[in-house]
Amino acid sequence: MEANIQQSALEGVGPNFDPQQLMTVRDKTRQAISLIAAAMQPGMLEEEAVELAKDILAERGMLRGWHDVYVRFGRNTLKTFGAASDPGVRLGEDDIFFIDIGPVWKQWEGDGGDSFVTGSDPEMAGCAADARAIFHEVRRKWASEGCSGRELYRFAEDCAAGRGWTLNLDLSGHRLADFPHAAIHEGPLAEVDFTPARMLWVLEIHIRHPSRPFGAFFEDMLLEDACFAE
Repeated sequence: MEANIQQSALEGVGPNFDPQQLMTVRDKTRQAISLIAAAMQPGMLEEEAVELAKDILAERGMLRGWHDVYVRFGRNTLKTFGAASDPGVRLGEDDIFFIDIGPVWKQWEGDGGDSFVTGSDPEMAGCAADARAIFHEVRRKWASEGCSGRELYRFAEDCAAGRGWTLNLDLSGHRLADFPHAAIHEGPLAEVDFTPARMLWVLEIHIRHPSRPFGAFFEDMLLEDACFAE
């Protein structure tokens, strides 16, 4: 009973909640990430990249973001959410970067992130690919077994370790809703003791190389396989 009461409180929605609009914003968010990634060029300063990302989002009608726009290059891909990047980092010819955006279109929130590489460093390419792969492993466990948020992130730690990475639990999922979700719940998915509902939660995977100064990030809504079909 207590878990049901907690779930009801944490999964409440506001008067503007609209599943169709949330999915539309999700599509816009993923498209914006692709456009931003395509605009990144070796030699670019990270600070320049962030401003370019903001311009691309503004051109696509983003009125505001519920969090800052993050484009992290190289060693800054180790940084956790909200941490300031080391200044003056340029994207290398053989490098890794990730994008993390939380745009708001009208009154609906989007949130998404993905990692990309320049050049052909195999460990960097593997890190970016594994962040996506771990996301889907964890998501499918949620879909098939109805695990709690806490159980999902214990599983995510095992998935990351099995692939040779360290999982950053400071980035461990959160609510998403009609803006602002923080009015309902700000805590991490990793501390939720019930099965999170589809569409209302974002699953985040941030992994780090055990010895080299880089990591990778991927995030999207908790949704079933059909929503990720190519």
